[in-house]
Amino acid sequence: MQLVEVGTNPAYRKEFLQLAVRLYRNDPYWIRPLDEDIEEVFDPEKNKFFLHGECIRWLLLDEGGKAVGRVAAFVNSETTHRNNDQPTGGMGFFECIDDEKAAFLLFDRCREWLTSKGMEAMDGPINFGERDRWWGLLVDGFDWEPTYGMPYTKPYYVPLFEKYGFQDYFRQLTFYLPMREDRVRALIHPSVFERSQRTLNDPTYDFRHVEMAKLEKYTEDFRYIFNKAWARHLSVPEMSQQQVRMLMLRMKPIMDEELMWFGYHREEPISFFIMLPELNQIFKHVNGKLNLIGKIKFLYHKLMKTNKKAFGVIFGIIPEYQGRGIESAIALAFTRVAWRPNYQYEDLELNWVGDFNPKMIRFAKMLGGTVRKEHVTYRYLFDRTKEFKRHPAI
Repeated sequence: MQLVEVGTNPAYRKEFLQLAVRLYRNDPYWIRPLDEDIEEVFDPEKNKFFLHGECIRWLLLDEGGKAVGRVAAFVNSETTHRNNDQPTGGMGFFECIDDEKAAFLLFDRCREWLTSKGMEAMDGPINFGERDRWWGLLVDGFDWEPTYGMPYTKPYYVPLFEKYGFQDYFRQLTFYLPMREDRVRALIHPSVFERSQRTLNDPTYDFRHVEMAKLEKYTEDFRYIFNKAWARHLSVPEMSQQQVRMLMLRMKPIMDEELMWFGYHREEPISFFIMLPELNQIFKHVNGKLNLIGKIKFLYHKLMKTNKKAFGVIFGIIPEYQGRGIESAIALAFTRVAWRPNYQYEDLELNWVGDFNPKMIRFAKMLGGTVRKEHVTYRYLFDRTKEFKRHPAI
């Protein structure tokens, strides 16, 4: 077997995408990612992480020149030392036939390259980008379709990673919540509804969904809440006005006003619960290609409202209002639209919650959420005598 760098070779770049198509062709739950989403990760013109990092990717070819494995490795100078006892890089986009020798060749190559860059550990499989995409190895929930941007990987990858020596750095829980009233009431204790109702009946509080005509206001409110609620967390920097505007601009084409909620106390923004239509329920019809035909299919399914699943992107409450029942109140406010007859969305999956975040886990369970899928972010220490430490709790 031979390892080759993908680089700018058009044939290797195509094979990097097609390998996954072959591996998962008979898997009914796999949804092919958009080719352009994968390629953007490795494009310095489109991926801002190249400003303070670098990455490389390889194909593993068999004796006949056919790809049997792929992987990428990356270094991000802004995170190599953040909350780490040693400089730590990343590896990801791993796909491989069920062959230990092939997998270990790919792991070895990542370790060697990262060592040459001064790294002493690697996390994986992760993304050369934000944590909301391509992050973690699926270890449970193989009989559910992946949400947009989340990895769906082979069950045999788990023993390959663990036999090589990767250790569980943190677990990523994807919670499922039903939306229909009868199913929700069967899962949530009546006391939660009572507490929420008291907050909703307090005239000093107001919970409302976004109006596109006032998007500029909600954009600034989002930044205010995010920087108070999330920027204090580990590895989460504050968001600038420009960053938030760009985020909202990217989401605007797929936004549904009634899926994005904000909470206010005496008109001060104090909380948000941001959901979006679950795009994989549409993208699974385009076979990875958002070309003209793919865009027509996307538009058709969007207009016909064939998607019945929503995706919980992010939730936040500023510290002064945490523990006051705002969590359940903003969720109950959403039921004003979610419990209408024939409401489009019937199911909700939340963005993954790390096991290092007990507050968000309690919130998901309080709303009746159950864990549907579980991923693991592994860490491999190059010095095998060094003490391994899991991700610290928030």
